[in-house]
Amino acid sequence: MPRPISATIHTAALASNLAVARRHAPKSKIWAVVKANAYGHGVARAFPGLRATDGFGLLDLEEAVKLRELGWAGPILLLEGFFRPTDIDVIDRYSLTTGVHCDEQLRMLEMARLSKPVNIQLKMNSGMNRLGYTPERFRAAWERARAVQGIGQITLMTHFSDADGPRGISHQLEAFERGAEGIAGARSLANSAATLWHAAAHFDWVRPGIILYGGSPSGKTADIATTGLKPAMTLASELIAVQAVPAGHSVGYGSVFSATGPMRIGIVACGYADGYPRVAPEGTPVIVDGVVTRIVGRVSMDMLTVDLTPVPNAGIGAPVELWGTKLPIDDVAAACGTIGYELMCAVAPRVPMRAE
Repeated sequence: MPRPISATIHTAALASNLAVARRHAPKSKIWAVVKANAYGHGVARAFPGLRATDGFGLLDLEEAVKLRELGWAGPILLLEGFFRPTDIDVIDRYSLTTGVHCDEQLRMLEMARLSKPVNIQLKMNSGMNRLGYTPERFRAAWERARAVQGIGQITLMTHFSDADGPRGISHQLEAFERGAEGIAGARSLANSAATLWHAAAHFDWVRPGIILYGGSPSGKTADIATTGLKPAMTLASELIAVQAVPAGHSVGYGSVFSATGPMRIGIVACGYADGYPRVAPEGTPVIVDGVVTRIVGRVSMDMLTVDLTPVPNAGIGAPVELWGTKLPIDDVAAACGTIGYELMCAVAPRVPMRAE
C-alpha cells in the first residue's frame, strides 16, 4: 500500500479563480499563466479548469506542445521567448506567440524560415531590470521588429516588480508609456497583483498567475480574503504513529524541541523529500482531524511531527491537511519565511497527484 500522502487539484477552484480574474479585468483578454508545470499543479490537470481563458502563458516548449496535444487551439505565449534557432521551428509548427526581449532574438527571427508570420510580444524593461529593452531603446527595437517579414502582430509588454507592495506601479507605468509613446499595438502589462489591484494597467491583456491557483500575490492571505479566490491544491496525509513524550524529552533530529510537560506527538507521512520545507519552524500550522495545531521538532526527509494537545483523540490514520481548502498555503509559507508560489512548485514527483 502506498504512503498516505497525496495532492489533490481542484478543477472547479481553478475555473472559479479564472472567473475572479475576469471580473477584475472585464475589458481585457487573459493569458492564464501555467509556467512551472502550472505552478506545480500539472499542465494537464490544470487545463480543464482554465480552458475558458483567452490564451496560455508559459516558458517551456514541451509544455506548449502538451497544450496543443490536449486540444488547445488558441494563443500560447512563450513568456521568455526562445533561446536558439531550432526553437523557432517548434514555434512555427505549433503556431506559438513568443516574447522577444533582446537583439539576439530579433536576429534569429530575421534569419528564420517560417511557414507563416509569428506573433510576438516585444518586452520593455520598465524598471524590473531582468529582461527587455529600456524605454530609450524600445522604439528602435519595435521598428526593427516591424521590418521583419516573418513577424506578424506585435504586442507591447512589460512586467511589474512592485504591484503587490507599497511602491506600486506608477514609476513603471510612466516609463512604459514614455517608451511606447506613439507606437501602435496591443498592450500586456498586468501580472496577478496588477490584475487585482491596479486597473490602470489592465489594457488589452492581463497575465494572472498565482491567483489562478488561489494564492496571494503578496504572500498574505488577508490581501485576498474578499476576492473569492479558492485554493486549487490540497496537500494531505495521515498520522502514521503517535508517541507519548515525557516532560523534558526531545523530538526529532537535533533535539530542537523538548516537551515542557507530558504530551502526545503525532507523526505525519510528509517530509522535505515530498516538497514540504525543511525550514518549517516550530509553530508552523497544520490541521489534524479538522483541528489546527502546530509542527514541533525538525522536518525530516519522510516525516514531520505535530503537537496533538488540541486533538487528544487523534490516532493513527487521522487525516492531516498540510495546506489546502482549510489551511491557506500562504499561511504555511509565511511561517516558513517564503511564499506560496515556492511551496506549490516544490511538491515532489513522488507525491501522487490527482485532479477532481
